[in-house]
Amino acid sequence: MREKRDVNYTNQNFNDIRYIDDNGYEFWYARELMKVLEYNKWENFEKVINKAKETCKNSDISVLEHFLDVRKLSKRGNNAKVTIRYYKLTRYACYLIAQNGDSRKKVIALAQTYFAVQTRKQEISEKEYNMLTEDEKRFYQRNLTKRGNYSLNQTAKKAGVKNLDKFHNAGYEGLYNGETADDIAKRKCLRYREDILDNMGSDELIANLFRISQTEQKLKRDNIKIEKDACIAHNKIGKIVRKAIKEAGRNYA
Repeated sequence: MREKRDVNYTNQNFNDIRYIDDNGYEFWYARELMKVLEYNKWENFEKVINKAKETCKNSDISVLEHFLDVRKLSKRGNNAKVTIRYYKLTRYACYLIAQNGDSRKKVIALAQTYFAVQTRKQEISEKEYNMLTEDEKRFYQRNLTKRGNYSLNQTAKKAGVKNLDKFHNAGYEGLYNGETADDIAKRKCLRYREDILDNMGSDELIANLFRISQTEQKLKRDNIKIEKDACIAHNKIGKIVRKAIKEAGRNYA
């Protein structure tokens, strides 16, 4: 299959290594992403890929669809040719890799933001995504937040969280200026037990997805093992996201 480089740069670090195939699908090569994410050894980066694949599998999403195992010939110093593994990654796969990468690296945080905010369905191109109706965008972003919450719940449990409702409310209170899930539901005039995430626009869902992803990384990075500390961390991340949104001229509460 013929491949062509995407030249519509919007983010120099990651769009420079972004490809579009003949069917309009975007992808990244793992070995090129490895260099941008500042990994020197393939063996170390492949461990991150394997963790990302496991996360994908645990979310009931097809690993083969997002992590395509391909092989390429590579020349050695003596001109000998060897076959090396070269994953083709979807945007979602890159997002999971960033989630499981070395959080001490500044570029990893950049990757988390880039892929979390801009993640699209593999089946559509970015141009096609932009042509979707707001309801269609909202539906897709809702699916992403559902997957993100599932992953966050697993990490939170490992961090000592027993009361997940309390933990999630800590995050909402940070992002929504003190409002709990029930407060948000009342403000939106929702019926009893109606999910607040089902009643958000695509932009608001993206903000929540960013809160979710960054909280999960903080729980892992800080090796949190106490529920109280996990709630404090979630609240802090929520406030950080709220501040960023406010500076961009938006507010959700």
